[in-house]
Amino acid sequence: MESQKEARILQEPVARPPGASRSQTPNAKERQEGGPVPAAAALGAEADDDSADGLWELPVEPAKRRPECSRCSRPQKVCLCPFLPAHPLHISTHLYIIQHPAEENKVLRTVPLLAACLPQDKCKVKIGRRFSEERDPELSTVCRKSGTLILYPGAEAANLEEFILDSPVYPSTIIIIDGTWSQAKDIFYKNSLFRHPKQVQLKTSISSQYVIRMQPTNRCLSTLECAAVALSILEKNNYIQETLLRPLQALCSFQLQHGAQIRLSKEHLLKNGLYPKPMPKNKRKLRTNGIVNE
Repeated sequence: MESQKEARILQEPVARPPGASRSQTPNAKERQEGGPVPAAAALGAEADDDSADGLWELPVEPAKRRPECSRCSRPQKVCLCPFLPAHPLHISTHLYIIQHPAEENKVLRTVPLLAACLPQDKCKVKIGRRFSEERDPELSTVCRKSGTLILYPGAEAANLEEFILDSPVYPSTIIIIDGTWSQAKDIFYKNSLFRHPKQVQLKTSISSQYVIRMQPTNRCLSTLECAAVALSILEKNNYIQETLLRPLQALCSFQLQHGAQIRLSKEHLLKNGLYPKPMPKNKRKLRTNGIVNE
């Protein structure tokens, strides 16, 4: 009788303690035999679930950013200041960079390197998609001045080198939009302020040295490269272009030495049948004259 009573006790299901998980399942051998879960196993599974549930209550530690250089905005371990000019370049042209918000946090952006090479009062970065006279009176005033140009390869854009030869007022300010082609196009057409300045473009045969990011064509330039070429033309000083390109060359060289790959242009990949996506129906997307595309 005692043995029969003991057997009945073992076969009775173990009461579920308060808070026990309903997803507890027998182990593999018990599933095969169809036997009950022993009390010790059930309590052990409960303990495991309780400990796992407790992990969700632990505070999440925020990811720590690597210390950045205050001048070039690069991580201190890969600082590019040795490739920047010892002192900001002396220029008379005012440069306004209109930066799409998506570019602000990109790791390999070039605008911080550009700003580090120029005087703070001659290079201003304005971040946003929409600008108006009410939101930015300073930019509104700049756009309405006769000496302001905007670098945008639209249908009405003149060649910068030819324009300054015939212009009655020598340009004192140039605006450059920082973003991909689609982002730059969106900013230009949705902000009426940017249709007040004269549109200009760069007619240059140089290929982009920003080889670690894909460009639409080989002749599309990064924001830093556009600024370097435009400022060298306006200031009539080729040394400016050489100086501004030096940190970009160092950045690309460092990335290539540490695993980055040379990114061929979209135009090159399409021509050689290497582009993984079908060719766009609107071939005008592959513009070739001074696209600001990072």
